[in-house]
Amino acid sequence: MFLSVFDLFKIGIGPSSSHTMGPMTAARRFLDEILAGDWPRPAGAKVDRIGASLHGSLAYTGIGHGSDRAVVLGLAGETPQTVDPDLADGIVAGIATEKRIAPPGHPTYRFDPATDLVLDRKTPLTGHANGMAFYAYDAGDRLLLKRIYYSIGGGFVVSEEELQRMKAKGSVTTEGKKVPYPFKNAVEMLKMAAKSGLSIAEMKRVNEETQMSREELDAGLDAIWGAMKGCIDRGLSQDGIMPGGLKVRRRARQLHDKLQEQWQQNRPNPLLANDWLSIYAMAVNEENAAGGRVVTAPTNGAAGTLPAVLRYWLHFHPEADQPSIRDFLLTAAAVGGIIKSNASISGAEVGCQGEVGSASAMAAAGLCAVMGGTPEQVENAAEIALEHHLGMTCDPVAGLVQVPCIERNALGAVKAVTAASLAIKGDGTHFVPLDAAIETMRQTGLDMNEKYKETSLGGLAVNVVEC
Repeated sequence: MFLSVFDLFKIGIGPSSSHTMGPMTAARRFLDEILAGDWPRPAGAKVDRIGASLHGSLAYTGIGHGSDRAVVLGLAGETPQTVDPDLADGIVAGIATEKRIAPPGHPTYRFDPATDLVLDRKTPLTGHANGMAFYAYDAGDRLLLKRIYYSIGGGFVVSEEELQRMKAKGSVTTEGKKVPYPFKNAVEMLKMAAKSGLSIAEMKRVNEETQMSREELDAGLDAIWGAMKGCIDRGLSQDGIMPGGLKVRRRARQLHDKLQEQWQQNRPNPLLANDWLSIYAMAVNEENAAGGRVVTAPTNGAAGTLPAVLRYWLHFHPEADQPSIRDFLLTAAAVGGIIKSNASISGAEVGCQGEVGSASAMAAAGLCAVMGGTPEQVENAAEIALEHHLGMTCDPVAGLVQVPCIERNALGAVKAVTAASLAIKGDGTHFVPLDAAIETMRQTGLDMNEKYKETSLGGLAVNVVEC
């Protein structure tokens, strides 16, 4: 069982990994299938027009999450990793005007976003809450090819067939990769650590290095942190109103300036660490809300929690160095892989407990590890953080990843640091195992009403508007 650190930490654009990065990736996959030509069609038939429909959570919150925009960008040949956020609006506007797409390597296809892209709220696809379908037609509008994809959280996209295979296996893990420490839950992780004498980060590193060289792994980890740090820095330099119509103002820069002033004056502030944590997290999620470049950690909606805790570590702990950043990320990825494999990181599946809750658990584990925690203390830290997000709903106002999402990341970071601090002061023994908290999150997600799972049909999404 193996989920790479680069499966969980993906560099892309906001505002949502499952609603933006996923649909963009799915659109690109559909283009690749068209080009491959490995599908039956009448003799001489050629694709002339493309269509797409978004279903379930993607349909309900697609506009606010930028899902429609993401599909257009994907069909234009863009990817979440390489698209320039500053050019994206121009690309979308051009296609809306010309009513055609010309992805690299393809002929020009007819595609009018106003009619060929449908947000279908009446027809859910049965495989997952984040379903989408793509269609290819000939010049006479005869359907040649239809493909269904699901965005299952964190930017992961699977076809209908792939999803069925995953469900049959009872896992969403990467197939065909054998590693020395194939732990699929926390119990196995701790047993392997005890037997090997390795830390969680060291076991994760050994697993990763079966797929790539040490130099490639370290360069990739450094690139992840570089993107996270760059996102924080950009978020701290921006101000103004975020897009979407709620007229929510960016606050991170203003709060940062105030903190800098207090820092320079040496004025006592017992909440200083919490303030810095909150500002770092808010900076990231304000960038995410504006469609900037972020790192899924493990999702875009929860992208600010883990970078904030890591930046806090570098800010307040003099022993912090480059190797500790890598160990932090490796440890966090190990815990994130367990959560994803046994429950979910998708707000559309289990609510915000799966997004900010998972991010907080990952961050707590990473921080505890670099503070010198044993594997048992690291597992304890992750459990404490996750336990105290259980039951959290996903109810974005107007379908935008702004309210309450931005502040939830800040509080998730505070909980992560608190959890790590509590765990490091103990000996690793505790009452609730991490595996039990993960299973509880899974069961709670199954029981949770759909209106509280990223549909904007309940909770703050309706009560704030009504007030």
